Amino acid sequence: MKKGIPSLFKAGTKHLSGLEEALIKNIKACKALADILRTSMGPNGMNKMIVNHLNKMFVTSDSATIINEMEVEHPAAKLVVMAAQMQEREIGDGSNFVIVFTGELLSKAEDLIRSGLHPSEILTGYAKAGVKALELLKELTAFTVEGKQLHDGEILKQSIFAAISSKQFGNEGLLSRLVAEACLTVMPEDPSGFSVDNVRVLKQLGGSLDQSEVIKGMAIARDVEGTIKKVKDAKVAVFTCSIQCADTETKGTVLLESAEELLNFTAGEEKYIEQIIGSIARAGASVVVTGGTIDDVAAHFLEKYKLMVLKVPSKFDLRRIARATRARPAVALGPIPPEQLGRCSSVYVREIGSTKVTIFQQDSKDKAGVATVLLRASTENLLNDVEKAVDDGVNTVKAMTRDGRFVVGGGAVDVELARLLERVASEAPGMEQHAMRAFSQALEVVPRTLAENAGLNALNVISQLRAIHDAKGEDAKKFPDPKNVGIEMKDGALSDMKKLGVYDLLVTRAQALKLAVDAAITVLRVDQIIMAKPAGGPKMGKQGSLDEDDD
Repeated sequence: MKKGIPSLFKAGTKHLSGLEEALIKNIKACKALADILRTSMGPNGMNKMIVNHLNKMFVTSDSATIINEMEVEHPAAKLVVMAAQMQEREIGDGSNFVIVFTGELLSKAEDLIRSGLHPSEILTGYAKAGVKALELLKELTAFTVEGKQLHDGEILKQSIFAAISSKQFGNEGLLSRLVAEACLTVMPEDPSGFSVDNVRVLKQLGGSLDQSEVIKGMAIARDVEGTIKKVKDAKVAVFTCSIQCADTETKGTVLLESAEELLNFTAGEEKYIEQIIGSIARAGASVVVTGGTIDDVAAHFLEKYKLMVLKVPSKFDLRRIARATRARPAVALGPIPPEQLGRCSSVYVREIGSTKVTIFQQDSKDKAGVATVLLRASTENLLNDVEKAVDDGVNTVKAMTRDGRFVVGGGAVDVELARLLERVASEAPGMEQHAMRAFSQALEVVPRTLAENAGLNALNVISQLRAIHDAKGEDAKKFPDPKNVGIEMKDGALSDMKKLGVYDLLVTRAQALKLAVDAAITVLRVDQIIMAKPAGGPKMGKQGSLDEDDD
């Protein structure tokens, strides 16, 4: 007979309890996850090579891609992954910080537990330190972007510089200019209405990154169907249906007895199609975009009426073309009112890297609804990495429209926050002050990781940063504002981040801090793990191919 807790559950259920079996095991799993991603943090972060279950290979330093493709199984580590994914969905940047900081908090908690502190005292200290850290972070605001400043290209470029350099170090100047130009193209009068979906990325293999550009409008990697390749001052008709005669609902049989009957058989159909396409041309349309198929008869009459035709299978791209040209999509084939037509300065086919690309481009005087960043690179992996850097830049602009406050980057704000929080911890009563002090020390993981990934002596760098931020020693006299001093990645020296223009968005850092603290507290609250027996029968052995010889 089963006795105790196992008698509560089905046979095969695992039950783990106590510090060593449950809590410490969870902490170790989360630390292992953080250690994997730590080396990918910052501009000098290393790449990870991941081969997923479909045998597709990813070579990237982007933490969002890494955690999505790693398929983490451990339940505690999954909690941390979910927190990082939430950061990616909400802000679009900072998921690496969430995982690394959570891992460091749990590592410090393990040391405290082994020293004799109860997990509940650590939880209380971490919760208080998290609230205080968010308050202090807001006080460290370096500058704020608001109102009309969001329509200034130079300010946008400076604001997204650090977010892009963490993904594409060395190319941040070019990419931040491209992203700022694309965002300005689609920035509405009220910046709160800015949509990330209006900035598209088109990747074309071949060429170099310097050949990348911003197209004011929509670009589709498809050729047009007919011989007309260029139209200026185009009127665009968008159809979500096929351009052909509708099929009958019932099947029928037609008996043809003469050649004349055969010739007249399709005449009615041809007349109907010509009438429809003629009415579209008379409405003023010069470009037809369809989401369905185009039959041969329709293609003939479209060519006859000198209409450019583009087939777009993706309903999302069709919607974006309608937004870029301000056309109203028609759901049924038929005459289209002139007010439903969109306008485009020019529609033309351009060959980019042996691929035909159809471009809907607007003039500088027209306000474009969509902007496309055309990226060129020599390899597929580089293209994917650059695309992620562009996405991070666009998401930073979106977050700026909600809250435009910035703090200095390069690890400067982390060291200053750790210094201020340590003061608060020393004044806290009870055992929770140890947890608050551990929290302040955990904040130094960012500058320490940046230094390690840049090949610097991390211990030496952190000691120097602490001394400068405390305004002690000869190094502190070199800097008029010590709280802005961080690590400069190019030379590996300590510099004033404000002068270098290295900034992090406050809302990104605040959200990441909050999610990391919540994830760490959730893991520390677990004192028992109960795992049911996996469903399903016995696992089948690996089968060989059918044509293998049996030995």
